[in-house]
Amino acid sequence: MKRVASIDGIFFKSDNPDKLCEWYREHLGIESNENGCANFYWRKPDDPKSERFTVWSPFPADTDYFAPSKKAFMINFQVENLEDLLAALKREGVDVDPRVESYDYGKFGWIIDPEGNRIELWEPK
Repeated sequence: MKRVASIDGIFFKSDNPDKLCEWYREHLGIESNENGCANFYWRKPDDPKSERFTVWSPFPADTDYFAPSKKAFMINFQVENLEDLLAALKREGVDVDPRVESYDYGKFGWIIDPEGNRIELWEPK
């Protein structure tokens, strides 16, 4: 079973996300959308018609979205079969969040690595 297909998001805490987005826009040319994140578009070599993107997004410093991790960042990986992967990781002794969320654009699950970093796993529709 293939586990991770790509890095789909880099999320980090910021004292002032709007101001930080403006700095990145001004100095590095990174344009944030209405949700306060930037999308970097790319195509898979084996499926060039399928457009994908990696999200870059600052979160408010007081967000609890990364909980239970106390770290200032979270990485989102794209996976191909979330439920099978979570089951395999659990069997391997990985700290797996029992919650899985489904949306019209895919399913999300979470794990914690040995250093306490929360990792988000996303299976697109």
